[in-house]
Amino acid sequence: MKRSFKTSGAIAATAAAALILSSCGEAPAEEAEGDDAAASEEMDYKACVVSDEGGWDDRSFNQSAYEGLQMAIDEMGIEHAEAQSTAESDYAPNVDTMVQQGCDIVFGVGFLLEEGLRTAAEANEDTNFALIDSYFEEDLENGKPLVFNTGEAAYLAGYVAASMTETGVVGTWGGIQIPSVTVFMDGYADGVERYNEDNDDDVELVGWDKEGQSGTFSGDFSDQTQGAAVTEQLLSQDADIIMPVAGNAGIGAGPALEEADAKLIWVDSDGYESTDFGDIMLTSVMKEIGASVYATIEEGAAGEFSSESYVGTLENDGVGLAPFHDFEDEVSSEVKDAVEQIRQEIIDGETVIESENAPS
Repeated sequence: MKRSFKTSGAIAATAAAALILSSCGEAPAEEAEGDDAAASEEMDYKACVVSDEGGWDDRSFNQSAYEGLQMAIDEMGIEHAEAQSTAESDYAPNVDTMVQQGCDIVFGVGFLLEEGLRTAAEANEDTNFALIDSYFEEDLENGKPLVFNTGEAAYLAGYVAASMTETGVVGTWGGIQIPSVTVFMDGYADGVERYNEDNDDDVELVGWDKEGQSGTFSGDFSDQTQGAAVTEQLLSQDADIIMPVAGNAGIGAGPALEEADAKLIWVDSDGYESTDFGDIMLTSVMKEIGASVYATIEEGAAGEFSSESYVGTLENDGVGLAPFHDFEDEVSSEVKDAVEQIRQEIIDGETVIESENAPS
């Protein structure tokens, strides 16, 4: 593999540049040439982030968003504030708290923050808002969606999983059945199907029926006990490689998979680095959320905030497949070559992941 297996940091840098260029036409960094330290000290800009109930240490998309904020703090010297939610009832009050603290931009992490952000955006036209992982219900001049076509990268993960299963069964389950979750599952299903077509095989996928848009869900993004329970359900159906799409709830899959000597595919971040289950981590379907947060802050600090949606794709490195780490030698060169070929087909538009849940 070549570009698919860049380090997360390299992808983040590329994704940040891609976001800026796609949204603004030119990188705001060009205006900040010279004494960067002095510029940071003089910067009068406050960025704020509100988590969903998974919290900042979910080893998934909340943590990735927080890391993007921290990178902006370290490199640009901005002011900041954050609010960690522990329940859905916290969302709107936490957003309002950020507004009252004088934030120039408020990020909400996840689909469930949409209503609170939208209401605040309509009432506070001088404040900008960014919704991570979903669109606003209606277009807002001061609201920017940061969305990711993870189905593209999940297609590659499904292909790899199908090539590595020893039981002939792979699985996936989600936290809540919302588009930003099921787009992963759709891509994964297509990748398994592609492997079967290419290799005249019959690997089965359990936990998700793409045609019927029905499958296995734990009910939230935080309950690790329930995450373990639904993982056990798929293991009982002979799945030996499972991809949970459930934030912190997905951590519950780890012990169950370890005990069953099965493999894990993580999402959002590189799970080999962000979880304690590197020894069973086949790969991860990554969103460069941190890079998109950093670049959006950079836009706003330069006075160039745009409400145009950012869509992370394989082409702009906004999504990608993580390295195979400990399984590098077990994934065959033929599979690696096939994955790179398919990746390029997706970028070139020759292979399209058909999903009603994909961002556009």
